[in-house]
Amino acid sequence: MTTTTIEPRQATDPAPPLLQLDNVGKSYGNVHALRGVTLNVRQGEVTCVLGDNGAGKSTLISIISGLHDYTEGAMRLDGQPCRFASPRVAQSSGIATVYQNLALVPLMSVWRNFFLGNEIRRGPLRTLDIKRMKRICAEELRRMGIIVPDLDRPVASLSGGQRQCIAIARAIHFGAKVIILDEPTAALGVKQSGVVLKYILRARDAGLGVIFITHNPQQAYLVGDHFVILKLGQVALDARRDELTLARLTTEMAGGQELEELGAELRGETGQRDGPAARTEKEER
Repeated sequence: MTTTTIEPRQATDPAPPLLQLDNVGKSYGNVHALRGVTLNVRQGEVTCVLGDNGAGKSTLISIISGLHDYTEGAMRLDGQPCRFASPRVAQSSGIATVYQNLALVPLMSVWRNFFLGNEIRRGPLRTLDIKRMKRICAEELRRMGIIVPDLDRPVASLSGGQRQCIAIARAIHFGAKVIILDEPTAALGVKQSGVVLKYILRARDAGLGVIFITHNPQQAYLVGDHFVILKLGQVALDARRDELTLARLTTEMAGGQELEELGAELRGETGQRDGPAARTEKEER
């Protein structure tokens, strides 16, 4: 498999939102997993959603992808109010989700995985149209800048980054308007993460609204147009790229004000160690 390079895009005016969440909340009894989350996902942009474990990222994915319904607020797709009864309904509406496990079958070929659950059939016996599926698979992967010489090779023989790229290309081919990428680089090294980040930009340039879920602010800042940080189920930061720096994004992700307060507290404890008792201990030595 070979890849091509991609040039960075110049900043442009924001497009109208494809997907809008307005004060969306999700409660499980007395537990508020999300509260007052507002999010705008635009065509041709990468929206990075960052947060630590337990911040509410998984709940947000579940709501947008149709796995769970929200209990507060409103969600709109192309300006129309929407509630997805199931992931299949969300997918048919143009919401594609690529999870960390990718929903790929390792021992199946590349082309079989590309059409998994959406096979093309022909004739009265409804036999698989293998030739057509291979041709379409090759064309779609090539459009993303991916060249696989042998589409019959099992997906298990590909790297983690290459598998992510196949899942992204598949989502684009089957009509996604918004694609959610759930921690796509979490288990990858630097080089393979770079491959995935390139194809995130290709999905953006193909006109999709990309939601990049991550806990890595450095990677998010490389590709992001819009940044949202979740903390304890609420939005702690909502800013566009020209409104913040990598240093601020990293600080906010690490804890921001809470981190400063902790630092002051620790410095106070250190100061106490340098007090009279500490000096007496040093003198006795």
